[in-house]
Amino acid sequence: MAYTTIDDPTLYFSTTLWSGNGTDDRDIVVDGTGMQPDWVWIKERSNAGYHFTFDSVRGATKNLHTNVTQAESTQANALQAFNSNGFEIGTDGDINNSGDTYVSWNWLAGGTASSNTDGSITSSVSANTTAGFSIVSYTGNGTAGATVGHGLGSALDMYIIKRRSATEHWQVYHSGNTSAPETDYLQLSTTEATVDATTRWNDTAPTSSVFSVGNHASVNGSSDTYIAYCFAEKKGYSKFGSYTGNGNADGPFIYTGFRPAWIMTKISSGADDWQVCDNKRDPDNAVFSQLMPNSSDAQNDGDAKVDFLSNGFKIRKSGGSWNGSGSTFIYMAFAEAPFVTSTGIPTTAR
Repeated sequence: MAYTTIDDPTLYFSTTLWSGNGTDDRDIVVDGTGMQPDWVWIKERSNAGYHFTFDSVRGATKNLHTNVTQAESTQANALQAFNSNGFEIGTDGDINNSGDTYVSWNWLAGGTASSNTDGSITSSVSANTTAGFSIVSYTGNGTAGATVGHGLGSALDMYIIKRRSATEHWQVYHSGNTSAPETDYLQLSTTEATVDATTRWNDTAPTSSVFSVGNHASVNGSSDTYIAYCFAEKKGYSKFGSYTGNGNADGPFIYTGFRPAWIMTKISSGADDWQVCDNKRDPDNAVFSQLMPNSSDAQNDGDAKVDFLSNGFKIRKSGGSWNGSGSTFIYMAFAEAPFVTSTGIPTTAR
């Protein structure tokens, strides 16, 4: 039986590194297949600086920062255009300062957005059903129980929502977040633990066509505009789940069915930073280099965090942010290579 429908994950997700040179109108080619990305998330590594996120639905130059609550801004000298094999950047110091180092995480959605009327709120959706990723733009109506179409044809495992038109924290739904995830939310822009509140998801699980929102301003303020990044798990390519920490450096192994290219974790049962590791900043085990979506801090290379294995990842750090004893952690992961190809052949991934 075929294990995955995605033999080459770099068609849909890739991490790219560069060093700044201060040159305007600079083209950055996405590593791997050189795709035209629809969502680009950029972070300076060598110094403290804001996280920058851009997508093809809102348009180039339209930026949101994951580590703060700020509304959407237009930054003409940051990401200036989406190219056929990457993107163009300007002279912004958080993007292209001479001598500094940077990383971008790049996802492929469906290109130009289309109107979606599956929900009670009409949305504009760029969807890639093969990779299980869509970008959804909508305007809130302030009504608890409103629904928004996501275009993926599968129930969502995770979605991240940001109010564009005003300040507000980034809201996160995750299918592995407690036994009733539709009742709870996390915030990408804070260290806070899981919170139980009906005002985010209206205590309603997402379906194959829509996700539900409450009446909180962070997800559904009347006449406010929003962007949502939506994910549905795809076997051999993406995985969304949870694990329990054991409190020591010989931490738990988490099976994904692929060698990870990128993982993001967060303790859900307590307060601590979100963590991101990838296979480009650390191509070999152990993986040391972490960045925190809720923080402007530079890259932390202090100690081993995790091993990327052929069929999952193993935690190598003790302590609260990765592996507190008895604590619960959620994660999202994307593949470098599937453990078994679409023809049933094991790969040579490490």
